[in-house]
Amino acid sequence: MLPSRTVTARSEVPTSFRSSATRPGPLSLIRIGVAETLARRRLIAYLVRADMKKTGADTLLGNFWWVIDPLLQMLIYYVLIGLILHRGGVDFPLFIVSGILPWKWFDATIKDGIHSVTGQERLIKQIYFPKLVLPVAGAMSGVVSFLFGLIPLFGLMIIAYPSHLSAYVLLIPVIAAVQFLFALSLAIGLGAINVFYRDIGNLSRHAIRFWFYLSPALYGVEEVAKLGSQHALAKTWFEINPWTYLFAAYHAVIFDAKAPEFGSLAVMAAVSIVLIGLAILLFKRLEPTFAKVL
Repeated sequence: MLPSRTVTARSEVPTSFRSSATRPGPLSLIRIGVAETLARRRLIAYLVRADMKKTGADTLLGNFWWVIDPLLQMLIYYVLIGLILHRGGVDFPLFIVSGILPWKWFDATIKDGIHSVTGQERLIKQIYFPKLVLPVAGAMSGVVSFLFGLIPLFGLMIIAYPSHLSAYVLLIPVIAAVQFLFALSLAIGLGAINVFYRDIGNLSRHAIRFWFYLSPALYGVEEVAKLGSQHALAKTWFEINPWTYLFAAYHAVIFDAKAPEFGSLAVMAAVSIVLIGLAILLFKRLEPTFAKVL
């Protein structure tokens, strides 16, 4: 265990570049952030286990909520859209779950990332360690939770909708990897900004909910094309919205039993890697002042 000591804004800066003459450039700072994170793999694993244990201890059913919650949300949307509005079909519940499950993971990753630094105020003030591991650990714990969520999805496919089950579901990890890269960039960036602007947490709650309804989770590509042909602004939004391509990919392998559009996933993965680099740069620039602000 690292020895405790008083942490100041200056002590948070590595000794190798406390002077302006040795201050690293953007690429060096990104490389340092990546190296520090990889070197603390055991710490990240410990934080993930601690987070999962805490989450499981906070409720009676613990992590089993990741199995129950998607089914409850599916039931709500099916009653509203399928029964009341008479839209969708007999297999509409599977379509809903294939959208709700990855979004629930994304929502949890963003929320954990936002509060990853501010939630460890006491630890940050006691010892020095690279704070970048905090949002990374939060994102990694979301991966474990997402695996729990796959249980009701495959259960629903096997029991109720076996005709939709195909070998293409094995591509879910590929789509999930792209989603993880995108969500990680937001978790790191927002986690750093939230130290200085605590309203980020409140604003994100509404923004994420709004984002969900403006993404094709509960409606398909046909509705997206129809809206795009009627409204130029809607067309532009769906073209730049990453979740247009993520939801399309999940719906393809789960609901339509076909391969996803690999080209769009590759582009999104490349863009997400660039965003991760920019988020790490922002985080490392702001990190020396965390202890002082907190």
